[in-house]
Amino acid sequence: MNVGIGLPNTIPGTDGRLLVDWARHADAGPFSTVATLDRLAYDSIDPFCALAAAAAVTDRVALATMIAIGPLRNTALLVKEAASVDAVAGGRLTLGLAVGARLDDYETAGVPHSGRGARLSEQLAALRDGDGLGVRRDLRLLVGGNTGPAFARMARYADGYAHNGGPPRAFDRAAAGARAAWSDLGRPGRPLLWGQGYFALGDEDAGAAYLRDYYAFTGPFAERIAAGNLTSARAIKDFVRGYAEAGCDELILFPTVADAAQLDRLAEVLA
Repeated sequence: MNVGIGLPNTIPGTDGRLLVDWARHADAGPFSTVATLDRLAYDSIDPFCALAAAAAVTDRVALATMIAIGPLRNTALLVKEAASVDAVAGGRLTLGLAVGARLDDYETAGVPHSGRGARLSEQLAALRDGDGLGVRRDLRLLVGGNTGPAFARMARYADGYAHNGGPPRAFDRAAAGARAAWSDLGRPGRPLLWGQGYFALGDEDAGAAYLRDYYAFTGPFAERIAAGNLTSARAIKDFVRGYAEAGCDELILFPTVADAAQLDRLAEVLA
């Protein structure tokens, strides 16, 4: 299993210089991928902008959206953004897409929340077709979500599945759904399986506060998410081992503290 690291693009107050330094540092370390999250109605940096900046200062690591909220964007614009980042990165982009869970993002974008699944399917079809906007037809696509329609969408259009986080047992259940949908559609082999988690080494209070704020829309469940923040070497090692045993191909660990020292601390744990 490969282990990548997230960019702090959704941690409030993160500036462009930190993102660039973070990406450059990750490229020199043990990480396979640098990845982004996506929010609109939140103090954050656009995931495609963040990855374009990362592409300019890296050579080795892959780049990924984990995930971008496709239906917030016009389809042609989404295809063009993905193709542009992939071109700047020399073909290193993996594009993960999902419908997103937050109503305020759709309200801010002025985009209907209803029908978002159908719109994502149309976007995935356009990406596979190329849509005349320069995207590679073999661009690696991931689809996220934990519902039957999401699994079916993944199996029809994508190369793999992007899980939204949680303990290894939650990933294991979702991965089973993804594999079943893949098999039901008659596709050979199995889907790529990507997972994610959150970590903060040495500053767990700040990390928990960020997660409570970021997931405030879930109500009391935000406290459970904050409690799952990985704050010790043992917790990270157990988490990584659990995901590997569940068949994860690529695990992205997202920081909850925007401090570049987190990269060194995580690299030491993974070593």
